[in-house]
Amino acid sequence: MSNALTERTPTDWNGQVMQKRISGRYAAERRFKAMGFFAVALSTLFLAFLLFTMVGQGLRGFQRTEIAVEFDFPALTSGASAASLTGENADAALNSMDIPGIVELAVTRQYGADGSALLTPAAAANVRQMLVDDPELVTAKKRLFLPVESRLDVAYKRNGEPAAEQTIKMLSEKNVLQTGFNWTFLTGADATDPSGVGIWAAFKGSLMTMAITLMLAFPIGVFTALYLEEYAAKNKLTDMIEVSINNLAAVPSIIFGLLGLAVFLTLFGMPRSSALVGGLTLALMTMPVIVIAGRNAVKSVPPSIREAALGIGASPVQVVFHHVLPLALPGILTGTIIGMARALGETAPLLMIGMRAFIPSAPQGFSDAATALPVQIYLWSDEVNQGFVEKTSAAIIVLLIFLLGMNALAIYLRNRFETRW
Repeated sequence: MSNALTERTPTDWNGQVMQKRISGRYAAERRFKAMGFFAVALSTLFLAFLLFTMVGQGLRGFQRTEIAVEFDFPALTSGASAASLTGENADAALNSMDIPGIVELAVTRQYGADGSALLTPAAAANVRQMLVDDPELVTAKKRLFLPVESRLDVAYKRNGEPAAEQTIKMLSEKNVLQTGFNWTFLTGADATDPSGVGIWAAFKGSLMTMAITLMLAFPIGVFTALYLEEYAAKNKLTDMIEVSINNLAAVPSIIFGLLGLAVFLTLFGMPRSSALVGGLTLALMTMPVIVIAGRNAVKSVPPSIREAALGIGASPVQVVFHHVLPLALPGILTGTIIGMARALGETAPLLMIGMRAFIPSAPQGFSDAATALPVQIYLWSDEVNQGFVEKTSAAIIVLLIFLLGMNALAIYLRNRFETRW
């Protein structure tokens, strides 16, 4: 009886039952591959749609429509000389020339009483810059191309308002319009008219904010990771600290904005909407990410490295800073760059500390009023003027290029310092 129970019947792999099970297993594997391919294809499709939409609208933001205006500078300036526009008194001479009045007079003579409405308010600043770059221009008759106002700019690039379309049609028949690269968008600041806005002030504010964030979050985060992993005793206190750090990494970013508002602005009275306060706030948000990445990088260093260093007489401090830290540096740098990239794209904390102010010029110091590129994008997206739509997309392209650059730097640093055992 016991022999009959222990005796096993050989599996018939060619039988109908086993063949059916094998076919079902292969079918399940094919379904799993199909679902994975569908998920990847759908994600790629959404990403392509996003990039196509942003690039399609954003490329127009890097261009501007210009109209030809005939300038008789000797007559308009009463015979001003090129020598007066050079030297220490050049600015005073330019201010005394009433360049906005000169531009208005020239465009009125050519296009009638409503001619000044064709140009953006920044046209006079463009003419001033041309005279600064080429003082001899003041002694010549010259045809200059100046940017048109935003409604005409939108109508020339795509469908706009009927009245603007009619004006564009009339000007196109006179062959006085052209499209040029919008250097003002890369070198200017915020403005009320979309044809005169730029991202340099916001971009510089982001750079200054990221500099403060990196200088604070990186050393504190790395030393915290080293202490918790190499020196701290394993007890309830360190367990509570570890859980708190993990929880802080998952806290919504707007909470850090409220913390920055309460501590840095209300308690310490630091300058509102400055890159200094923005950097401090984002450092609080980025530090837990760097600590977690640093601890994981330190854990990945083989214990044999520590044992070998101690075996040849190295002190515990030398083991950490001469052996463990250099080997963990690729992972630490990668986590730092990823945390900084996240901080670069944050908007909510900066809004809470007032970095949404209208900034007409780039900040000169860390305590000056500033804004950041994500905040600038948010503010432009809330405008009703259609001219801000393409400027918003163009600014998003710049931000994406910056983020891709930071991620590429992370990959390079990881490959550059990575050591294989």
